[in-house]
Amino acid sequence: MNASPPAAPFDALDPGLVVESVEEAFGLRLDGYWFSYPSYVNRVYGLRDEDGLEYVVKFYRPGRWDEATIREEHRFIFQLAAAEVPVASPICDGEGESLQALVLEDDDGRETIYPFGLFPKRGGRTFDADNDGDWRRLGSLAGRIHAVGRLEAALSRPVFEPGVLDTYARELLDPGLVYPDCAHDFQDACAAASAILDPVLGGAQRMRIHGDFHRGNILDRGGEGLLVIDLDDMAMGPAVQDLWLLLPGHARECGRQFELILEGYEEFSDFNRAELSLIEPLRVLRMVRFLAWQARQRSDAGFSRAFPDWGSKSFWIKELEDLRDQLGELEP
Repeated sequence: MNASPPAAPFDALDPGLVVESVEEAFGLRLDGYWFSYPSYVNRVYGLRDEDGLEYVVKFYRPGRWDEATIREEHRFIFQLAAAEVPVASPICDGEGESLQALVLEDDDGRETIYPFGLFPKRGGRTFDADNDGDWRRLGSLAGRIHAVGRLEAALSRPVFEPGVLDTYARELLDPGLVYPDCAHDFQDACAAASAILDPVLGGAQRMRIHGDFHRGNILDRGGEGLLVIDLDDMAMGPAVQDLWLLLPGHARECGRQFELILEGYEEFSDFNRAELSLIEPLRVLRMVRFLAWQARQRSDAGFSRAFPDWGSKSFWIKELEDLRDQLGELEP
């Protein structure tokens, strides 16, 4: 039997509380404008002050990251901005603090902490690479990020290390979230992927990386250039994790695009080509991690509308088919 979903962490977060929290923390007077952005893990809202300036506030999912972990994200962003890497930086309050918190108490006296950060709204469109120069630009941007990422380690962020795929798999298997008829095959598929991923991952050099560096997190601001957003998945990992996500397909189909990315990348950072063997195993890791993230949010309002079949037998059969197809990409 599937485990019951956890309590929905954002149920108590309403527009009035969001506006009040931002006004109090940053000394702003907001005009009542409110926009909810689609956000998979956190809650992200658009706000506007009485002078017409627009902001984006991100409320981090309670319990996902502790304070030290979020502060490392903000520290990395500030370091990137100082190195003139185009990135959306959080706003600081009058005391120079970028991380704030809303604390709510329920009827039983239990507290829920909602960490949040405020950002200036920066418009733009998703960057589409249409030519060789565009692919080099993407590589250059990644190389600039990693040049800063190598300067110090993050002590509290997730680490791409041996065993990480198994951790996400256990998050689904141990509570019985995988449909019983599919659980054994799912476990076998994850074990097969881990057997390939872990030895290579164990020998890879790790640094601070964006962690979710796909083109949806890179905005094209026209004459102002590109802008990097959403470092919520910042991690200690291999450089190639921030490169393969830029590709439009499997590595075997995108050799030219990847070479162009590397041309731009290596203007700013060295790349160990032994990491190329990680690309398709890392894709399996991303697939399993995505399932675990869905599981954590299955109690959220609107989840069943977005994923009506999640957890059903047909859902897990399809996920297994996708995993097996991807495992085929790992074969020599």
